[in-house]
Amino acid sequence: MRDKNIEKIQNLLNNQKIIKTKLISSSFGINCLKIKTSSEKNFIVKLYKNKKNKFNSIIAEAKNLIFLNKKKINIFPKLINHDDAILIMEYIENNKIKPKRINKHFLKTITTIHKVQSDKYGFSFDTQIGGMQQKNKYEKNWMIFFRENRLYNIYNKICKTKPMPKQINKKIEILLNNLNNRIPAKPKSSLLHGDLWDGNILFKNKKLVGLIDPGSFFGHSEMEVAYLTWFNPHYIGSNFVNNYSKFISIDKNYSSYEPIYQLYYSLMNVHLWDRIYIKDVTRLINKIKP
Repeated sequence: MRDKNIEKIQNLLNNQKIIKTKLISSSFGINCLKIKTSSEKNFIVKLYKNKKNKFNSIIAEAKNLIFLNKKKINIFPKLINHDDAILIMEYIENNKIKPKRINKHFLKTITTIHKVQSDKYGFSFDTQIGGMQQKNKYEKNWMIFFRENRLYNIYNKICKTKPMPKQINKKIEILLNNLNNRIPAKPKSSLLHGDLWDGNILFKNKKLVGLIDPGSFFGHSEMEVAYLTWFNPHYIGSNFVNNYSKFISIDKNYSSYEPIYQLYYSLMNVHLWDRIYIKDVTRLINKIKP
């Protein structure tokens, strides 16, 4: 890491001296580091290595953590300090030893977040997922919010950069035009993590200890349920939906629109990661009944 960045980080840490740095990941123009200071404290630092667009995901995540910290949702890391290009947060001790299956603590944590509610869908600012801007303009109708700010938004980005095969695009466009008949218009508006995949769920000795990289907004909690069942880490298991419903009821028609919510995340992977996910998009779009 350049001396200039070390100096900036130390300044944000009230001049605590950094004695050790370790690169954890580097993606979407942002480096994520674990640092240790002379006071033997560990922190996570995110900083831009190259910024390519106007949207600032460092600022977005900082604002997101401020919101979550104020809500006293302590499963998220505490924000320590930030500026326009550097984010410093609490390091959550973890060892990646995961449970064989979900337990009551895991379910209670996720559903406690989902029980924070709003009277509309969206958020007071745009958040990020994989470094990409999630538009969160408030809507009173969930179907409109999901269609415009999630499904159409990511589909449109793919079409502008590198379109998928025409037969897939046609089916997605039919779905977009008929979405009002597919998903609920007025479900309860719940606080969502926004990017709840396995890599953002931290365990220590099989116990859930942290959730990281939030891209929060208020939406249909079943969208996040669908994400977990789609990504399907081994500890989620086939009974996850039934177990979740013991805390928050699941709509009787959930299975019919589960692949629609999963389609959004699959399209996100096509755009952000790899075209190989087009196979998954095809599988999901074919599961949606005409």
